[in-house]
Amino acid sequence: MTEHLDVMIVGAGISGISAAWHLQDRSPSKTYAILERRENMGGTWDLFKYPGIRSDSDMFTLGFRFKPWTSAKSIADGPSILNYIKDAAAENGIDKNIRYQHRVTAADWSDADHRWTVTVDTGADEITMTCSFLFATTGYYNYDQGFSPTFPGSEDFAGTIVHPQHWPEDLDYVGKKIVVIGSGATAITLIPALVNGGSGHVTMLQRSPSYIGSLPDVDPIAVAANKYLPENVAHAINRWKAIVFSTAQYQLARRFPKYMRKTLLTMAQRRLPEGYDVEKHFGPRYNPWDQRLCLAPNGDIFKTIRKGSADVVTDTIDTFVPEGIKLNSGEVINADIIVTATGLNMQLLGGMSPTINGQPIELTELMTYKGLMFSGIPNFALTFGYTNASWTLKADLVSEFVCRVLNYMDDNGFDTVVPEHPGASVDELPFMDFAPGYFLRAVDALPKSGSRAPWRLKQNYFFDLRLIRQGKVDEESLHFTKHRAAVTV
Repeated sequence: MTEHLDVMIVGAGISGISAAWHLQDRSPSKTYAILERRENMGGTWDLFKYPGIRSDSDMFTLGFRFKPWTSAKSIADGPSILNYIKDAAAENGIDKNIRYQHRVTAADWSDADHRWTVTVDTGADEITMTCSFLFATTGYYNYDQGFSPTFPGSEDFAGTIVHPQHWPEDLDYVGKKIVVIGSGATAITLIPALVNGGSGHVTMLQRSPSYIGSLPDVDPIAVAANKYLPENVAHAINRWKAIVFSTAQYQLARRFPKYMRKTLLTMAQRRLPEGYDVEKHFGPRYNPWDQRLCLAPNGDIFKTIRKGSADVVTDTIDTFVPEGIKLNSGEVINADIIVTATGLNMQLLGGMSPTINGQPIELTELMTYKGLMFSGIPNFALTFGYTNASWTLKADLVSEFVCRVLNYMDDNGFDTVVPEHPGASVDELPFMDFAPGYFLRAVDALPKSGSRAPWRLKQNYFFDLRLIRQGKVDEESLHFTKHRAAVTV
């Protein structure tokens, strides 16, 4: 017989663990399972194995509300984050509800049965399950393949080419000359880690620079709070200080971009060798926070350059050659290893293809409701975290709201909830106001956001506190219905 669940959570990363905890806490009568396509939980933090992998969000907000991050070290490495996620799952019995190697390939909503039928590939066979509510916590990028542009002559290169998303754990880079192509968060993380791990000289080759901010990896306020205050009080202070700081610096950057640009470039200049061309190598053509700001804990990338262990080349690639990379300027950068830190491929819903009554859904015709549901799709939610703050802040708000909706439906006898498209009364906008390459490559295939609440996707935690946590569930944009169909288990 086909197994039926009240709630099916797809993905066992940070978002999936958040969803499960809130269900257990706020809607304890609901049956649920987390379907995870991989062999382990943790999502990003289990997938990426490249040297130095770490968060570029502080752990006081990347951590869950329900499990305080008790260390004063606010920028944590990947293995520490993965252990934290596993501890959170084990402490709350969530790990017992995770089904590994269960890849959701399709999900069809039936108006007649008022439920989802989900197709799952377990590796050994294909099974079907049903659920009353489908909760996609799959992140936003393709786990199978990172973005790797085609470089002319790459087949001629005599060394090793590696993409960070598929880093070989046995790669020997000690003493090797390395070129890292890219200037995003991954490249900024990799370069100091490679140098500290014993590499030879490392060159960051970028077509255009990114903004880089420097913060201490150990928060001095957290050190004092953890030392002198009870754990719950220290956690609240550390968390809210981090929320206020990240929100304030983002708003400052958006309102006064020239000031923020000058501040960031001055910060870099003070840490780099005298006479260094900061404008060329660290002065992007875009405004701060048009793309996510990269973080260098303790200014490590600048210190590495200052010591002469790494350098930055801003140029474009002509072709790969056996000994390395030939640039359009004519210069050749010699390399034993080339790391293509060229980004991600964006992918909503983990690659599954939802349908309604067997008919495909055209995502581009949909509008996002509060950034967590789609117009016209019943009993469905997804988690899409912040791009200008930690992912978990939004994940926890989404999980809370889903539970509020489920409880409201139970209290009033409803079986179905669907956001109704507002029509011409709301102007369509891109999914979000964001400009990194991975988003721009996918924007034409994404749902839209709207020009006003609750259809406007704003990257603002305080706005979302009012809209998501405190806003009414029974408002005009959500349509609730009830029926009498029996559920067969």
